Amino acid sequence: QVQLVESGGGLVQAGGSLRLSCACSGGTFSSYSMGWFRQAPGKEREFVSAISRSARTIHDAASVRGRFTISRDNARNTVYLQMNSLKPEDTAVYYCAADRNGLRIRTEVLEYDYWGQGTQVTVSS
Repeated sequence: QVQLVESGGGLVQAGGSLRLSCACSGGTFSSYSMGWFRQAPGKEREFVSAISRSARTIHDAASVRGRFTISRDNARNTVYLQMNSLKPEDTAVYYCAADRNGLRIRTEVLEYDYWGQGTQVTVSS
């Protein structure tokens, strides 16, 4: 059974940085594409960033491009999201997700097979 566990969330002032981690167990991490999504109160879950299994392909949402960087370490079965220049509108629960088709990059919630439990990120103004 695949398990994804996020960590690294917290409270930060606007302009600050956080690094999220997502550790994968019980599956073949190196074969999955990985994505980060977020969900703010009262809003739908939205795509943030995704990375293919080899890390050759990366796609970021326009709202985070230039501020957030996704990366992965297949030896550690972990995907990361470095978040810089944080804004209050980045406040949300952040989720990592795995797509068993590691060759593609997808941006829709329904296209991912496994999900973590989420980690809260709060950016104060």
